[in-house]
Amino acid sequence: MTAKPHSVDLSEFFTEATRVRDNSPLKSLTKYMEADPTLLSLGAGLPHPSTFPFAQIGAHVAPAGASVANTAPADMLNVSVTTSSGAIEGLGKFLQYGNGRGVPSYAAFTREHTHRVHDPKYVDWDTVVSLGNTDAFVKALMLFYTSGDTLLVDEWTYPAIIGTVVPMNIQLAPVRMDAEGMVPEALDHVCTNWTGERKLRMVYTIPTAQNPTGATMSIARKRAIYAVAQKHNLVIIEDDPYYYLQFEPYTADSEHRYTNLPGITSLVPSLLSLDTDGRVIRLDSFSKVLAPGLRCGWVTAPKYITDKIQFHNETSIQQPAGVSQAIVASLMNEQWGHSGWERHLVQIQRDYAMRRDLFVDLCLKHLNGLVEFTVPDAGMFLWFRVLLKPELQGQTGVMQRVFDSMVANHVLLVPGYMFSPKGAEQKVRDEPYIRAAFSFAATTDFEAAITRLAQALEPFC
Repeated sequence: MTAKPHSVDLSEFFTEATRVRDNSPLKSLTKYMEADPTLLSLGAGLPHPSTFPFAQIGAHVAPAGASVANTAPADMLNVSVTTSSGAIEGLGKFLQYGNGRGVPSYAAFTREHTHRVHDPKYVDWDTVVSLGNTDAFVKALMLFYTSGDTLLVDEWTYPAIIGTVVPMNIQLAPVRMDAEGMVPEALDHVCTNWTGERKLRMVYTIPTAQNPTGATMSIARKRAIYAVAQKHNLVIIEDDPYYYLQFEPYTADSEHRYTNLPGITSLVPSLLSLDTDGRVIRLDSFSKVLAPGLRCGWVTAPKYITDKIQFHNETSIQQPAGVSQAIVASLMNEQWGHSGWERHLVQIQRDYAMRRDLFVDLCLKHLNGLVEFTVPDAGMFLWFRVLLKPELQGQTGVMQRVFDSMVANHVLLVPGYMFSPKGAEQKVRDEPYIRAAFSFAATTDFEAAITRLAQALEPFC
């Protein structure tokens, strides 16, 4: 068996702030406490656990593969963490100050899960905790970027990314997309013809169920994007919160739906799983598959990078809330385990596939001739191109009028310009795109909402 290589050293791209960022001096002393159980510490300025007024925290959780709505109270699992828990740390550990890598049982699950699902192809990878992918993006970006730099992004991208970089005076270079997301030839073209004062060093992309377009990269597309990144020595931020919300291609035949959901074993391989250089910084989150309010996620990258994120955590968030880590660690290590976690993901995939299919059925029924869209194979979104009348195409203010018509008809979709790295210039505002989410509205409201959308669009199409 061939030994895995060591990651390529990309620390030459670190900002000056990243170079000097180091372990918290106080937190660096904890290694002595952990290594020597006989050591008596008079150095730690920590509140004593006996002053914590919490004897137990927990939650009633549906069994793996079931939903809360379909589970009787007596069949709920009791996820409980006490002052002397078993397979995980006691409550005093979760509620105490900690380092920026996370409580060990939580962090260990993220590493084991990453190994099982992605099996990184270089030896020195590691994980570090985050508060979710937006927090993780900021930490990853600030490793390499400062005011005046330019970040490569999809031509339509997540608004929080735009909102993060603009105040930092970081510019965005949009890259053309198609039905599979970022186009590798377009990425190569932008990099090859770049004339900016500073070198392009990083590309940000959402490869699965891209927000807002819903596009999912195939394995061939990911290999091509990775090859371009190698050619131009780019770091890739793989923001993948919808990775586990993959499902089967849409079929109009309702009798043959939901027969081959991917679970974990049949997911499209990640960019991380292809990465032999250590140039992919992968962002994962429990937000879309457990609950966003937990604010729990993790980052996977070479250890010299995750170390720097740990040090940044220690001067900002510390780590995810101990209550959240305790619930997730107990659920994953003591209740569900990896097999239960997969059964839960299959249930989530089924739920969103059913929503996707019903929503698409109704769109095909009511929106024919009004919009065009590609049916997504994952995620939560449909990206509509409004089929404006020829005389309205490119007309100044036309999409604002479309938006006003939607509001007047009591239905809300997101205007496409809000996802544009080019900002809110009028030309972008008049691009005929709107995003629909099938994730939140009650399925019993789908037909009413789509009918209202059709009424709103008809005067313009």
